[in-house]
Amino acid sequence: MVHTNTVNEKTVIGFIGTGVMGKSMAGHILSNGYQVLVYTRTKEKAADLFEQGAVWKHSVAELAKEANVVITMVGEPSDVEDIYLGENGLVANAKEGTYLIDMTTSTPSLAIKIDEAAKQKGIYTLDAPVSGGDVGAREAKLAIMVGGDEAVFEACKPILETMGENIVYQGPAGSGQHTKMCNQIAIASNMIGVAEAMVYAKKSGLNPETVLKSITTGAAGSWSLSNLAPRMIAGNFEPGFFIKHFIKDMGIALEEAKAMDMKAPGLQLAMELYRELAEQGEENSGTQAIYKLWK
Repeated sequence: MVHTNTVNEKTVIGFIGTGVMGKSMAGHILSNGYQVLVYTRTKEKAADLFEQGAVWKHSVAELAKEANVVITMVGEPSDVEDIYLGENGLVANAKEGTYLIDMTTSTPSLAIKIDEAAKQKGIYTLDAPVSGGDVGAREAKLAIMVGGDEAVFEACKPILETMGENIVYQGPAGSGQHTKMCNQIAIASNMIGVAEAMVYAKKSGLNPETVLKSITTGAAGSWSLSNLAPRMIAGNFEPGFFIKHFIKDMGIALEEAKAMDMKAPGLQLAMELYRELAEQGEENSGTQAIYKLWK
């Protein structure tokens, strides 16, 4: 496909899904001077974006007809499928030459399906899930993992750069989602280790904050240890990333691993522990609430 659409200051960007992370991401796009249209199920939740100049659209279809680029950051693969492939969705209603960027963590197979449907209409797509949680979104320091055509990635890079710092092209459609699964698999076992280390510090009579000063910069160092262990110690279990979404991601990773005939015992254990937490009513807490299982 020949590109008919270049990203510049006149580009109109549609944003769907202004939750914990999406709201900050849309805010950065606005503050970089782009015109932003927003569709979200609960209009009130995006009130401060409208104060900053974003324009409300009543439906996905209405937004799709007016935007040159549409970014989605929603909850579940079922939401992604509906928003992209439903009769009132993006692929059916976007203009030829529109760029569609899904930043939701979803399934690699769905990313490929969306890409194939979009290509038939002369529409470009990227799957571009992110890592960095609420902090990364707020500070515009997200890691963005991108799948799709490389020329499409290059065209959309200026927009991605408003939201993140570590932006890496990974390969064809679905590659961004596969990379995010690698990310979630690494985090899953790590979160068990972080929680156990903090509980051990406390039970052995140490000051957990002082322990962190020693271990965050050594071989044990990780994003979760630096950012989420302090929240565990402080008893702050507010979501930077919801447990219910992490369970969804681990489910996708386990399905993909099974399809590749790969064993994932660390991931399996983390999934069991997080499901136990969800059953205790913690599905809307942050992933650091795994700490509660030891208390």
